[in-house]
Amino acid sequence: MSGTTDIRMKGFRDRSTVSEALEAALDGIAPLPAESVSVTTAAGRVLAHDVVSTVNVPAFRRSMMDGYAVRAEDTYGATDYNPIPLKVVGSSMPGTVPDERVTHGSCVMIVTGAPIPEGADAVLMVENTSGSGTHIEATAPVPVGRNVGRVGEDVASDDAVLASGRFLLPQDVGLLSSIGHDPVEVVRRPIVRIIVSGDELLPPGSSPVDTKIVDSNSPMLAALVDRDGGIPEIVRLPDNEGAMEEALARPGSDVIVTAGAASVGSEDRVPVLVDRLGSLVVHGITMRPSAPTGIGLINGSRIIILPGNPVSCLAAYDFFAGPVVRSLGGRSPKWPYLTIELPLARRITSQIGRTDYARVIIEDGLVDPVAISGSSVLSSVTGASGFVVIPSALEGYPEGTEVTVHCYHGDCGL
Repeated sequence: MSGTTDIRMKGFRDRSTVSEALEAALDGIAPLPAESVSVTTAAGRVLAHDVVSTVNVPAFRRSMMDGYAVRAEDTYGATDYNPIPLKVVGSSMPGTVPDERVTHGSCVMIVTGAPIPEGADAVLMVENTSGSGTHIEATAPVPVGRNVGRVGEDVASDDAVLASGRFLLPQDVGLLSSIGHDPVEVVRRPIVRIIVSGDELLPPGSSPVDTKIVDSNSPMLAALVDRDGGIPEIVRLPDNEGAMEEALARPGSDVIVTAGAASVGSEDRVPVLVDRLGSLVVHGITMRPSAPTGIGLINGSRIIILPGNPVSCLAAYDFFAGPVVRSLGGRSPKWPYLTIELPLARRITSQIGRTDYARVIIEDGLVDPVAISGSSVLSSVTGASGFVVIPSALEGYPEGTEVTVHCYHGDCGL
């Protein structure tokens, strides 16, 4: 604790705005160093460096159709009524090197993806032929280059293939594999220590009994961290100052997220410990829910103090912790929610100077508020389609206003 002033009350007397708190959370945050992973596990990671191909794909001319590799000029004038005979001198299959050369009046049977033999400059589709065996007839002409994939048609040597900062999709790792780019340099995933505390908490998997409640915050936060590209590390503690101090001071994490003991009561020791061990930059935010949220720093790790009430915990994570985790992992700090614009079924009220996080449900194309208060009622979130943010400059939105809904799942179920 700094001096004789309770650091907890100091923050609550002069609360930070949401934008000030987010700026403090992201101050100095940059993507973590790169690490090498196999191309087979790189999907879902963020590329750390630009990738430039060192090879041509394909490295050889290949057939784009099943048919016959021919000299195009040998087919000119061919019709169903004037078929042109061709001698089949061999075949070309994928992964082989054809021995036969196509000369005037000859052809090579070929399948899709197989290399074009020397002398051929087109592939005559099998449906434009008649006959079989060692002699066929062309029944339609084929121009030079038709149905022939050129060298480097997919990727050319020295092509810039993918740029750093790209979130790798399944098709991206397929492309990287095709050019032999393995291993892949990706941004290291941040390690996020999730600390939950409370003598009343039972571990997930338990059943509530007497005055004990089951910890819902740690599995929720772990899932959010995983969604945002981090590696969750859960630490569950009793209400013990020494245990909390050790968990906060212990090295090995890039971000520490705490849930509970965040406010101004006698047992809300986390802000005091963060101030003692490092620096408490923000404590108390003009936001509902999530007012007790704090931002700090200990030994180079960003500390995000989240309230213990589940809805407050979720909202504060999304507003402040999520952007930090995503930014450290090389992702955009922006919310990973799809948004839609729809009119309000009824008004939402708020208060000037406070940002509100309003859970809403969408019915018949209209947005209906579920709740603004009730930060401990987790079902108000699970039953909602998404949420609407009411900026601090507004007293709310009147009925019929087009609002932006951030969808909890997909496109809000529409």
